Amino acid sequence: MMQEHHVSVLLNEAIDFLNVKKSGIYVDATLGRAGHSKEILKCLTTGKLFAIDQDETAINYSQPILEKISENFKILKGNFRDLESLLAFQGVFEVDGILFDLGVSSPQFDNKDRGFSYRFDSELDMRMDQKSNQLTAKSIVNNWSLSDLIRIFRDFGEETYAVKIANRIIEARAIKEIQTTFELVEIIKSGLPQKVLKEKKHPAKKIFQALRICVNNELEVLKDALKSSLKLLKSGGTLVVITFQSLEEKIVKEIFKGVTIFEEDKILAKLPINVPSKSLFELVNKKPFKPRELELENNRRAHSAKLWAIKKK
Repeated sequence: MMQEHHVSVLLNEAIDFLNVKKSGIYVDATLGRAGHSKEILKCLTTGKLFAIDQDETAINYSQPILEKISENFKILKGNFRDLESLLAFQGVFEVDGILFDLGVSSPQFDNKDRGFSYRFDSELDMRMDQKSNQLTAKSIVNNWSLSDLIRIFRDFGEETYAVKIANRIIEARAIKEIQTTFELVEIIKSGLPQKVLKEKKHPAKKIFQALRICVNNELEVLKDALKSSLKLLKSGGTLVVITFQSLEEKIVKEIFKGVTIFEEDKILAKLPINVPSKSLFELVNKKPFKPRELELENNRRAHSAKLWAIKKK
């Protein structure tokens, strides 16, 4: 069952940055529970919203909610990596705005059967697309080599104790298959020093993040999706991205920097006369926008959120 307490992070700010036109075409690349999609759809009269998700549970939940608001939308089932081809199939080749709300949605975290959360005991899974994706967290922890486990824990989880934890996993799976989230949590704890176990944050957070990213190939998918999004924007169109961790932030910063700052721009900036820049995009906000105090008080998942926006000239 999907829980009823999901709250979209930076909801009002995302809609403001998109600057939704009544007749515009917009894409919510991460439909989830339709929090952002609802607000975009409310702004449209003759325009259209395309919402993308690969999770059938999310789609089935969101469809009737959006239908109550307007018929000016279409939900496209698929990975947002393929948003260019998904839209092309609908005859859409340019849009006025695109929104990404990254990370796993609250319903996925809150559904104990999906294996995303260290707060519930369930079979290790972590697939966002349970029909098409055959790779699970359980298969990774039970079959991947020591070196591969260390690599993903370091690269995708930024875990300081990656070597110790990976070794504990190898030792544990030699005795019996690691099947559940709680089994993995205990193994992770056994590889951490007492000083870390006493910290407020959950000791398994980084490893679970690393496994989720690996299972869903999230970082490579994000790179491809952002590059496609920039190509799809009309002149004056805006891409808004909400990130929740440093690896996502790094990708967004690198891609946005790559299309807004060129070597020619640096040279032109030093000239005494005003020469038009050759870059096609400009940052809407120079620094990422963060949730205000009130949102932080009311939504614990907002604490690591940052909003980034870029506009096509």
